[in-house]
Amino acid sequence: QVQLAESGGGSVQAGGSLRLSCAVSTYSDSSTYTGWFGWFHQAPGKEREGVAAIKTGDGRTYYEDFVKGRFTVSQDNARNTLYLQMDNLKIEDTGMYYCAAGHRRGYSLVMRQGYTYWGQGTQVTVSS
Repeated sequence: QVQLAESGGGSVQAGGSLRLSCAVSTYSDSSTYTGWFGWFHQAPGKEREGVAAIKTGDGRTYYEDFVKGRFTVSQDNARNTLYLQMDNLKIEDTGMYYCAAGHRRGYSLVMRQGYTYWGQGTQVTVSS
């Protein structure tokens, strides 16, 4: 099983930046977890949607078009932590941000149904 904990959310004006963190803990006695992890956004009153993903084993990344060039996903293996650096934030970026683990083959990397484990989320508010 995998435990996830997001942090780093807050309020920022449009054009500003935030860096979100996702602390990852696994209690499996097998090899180190190296699967895909996703970052998801849920705007107020909207469905949760993926924005980016990272393969922890080799550092491969994926970004949806609407965040490409603005958001960067990365990992710190020593701290077992994932990051989502968000630059040039827009009002529509407002909402809850979640990290997800346990991606299953056959699902898009940004599809909610493709992940097994979820954190509690962290709030991001972008104002004009």
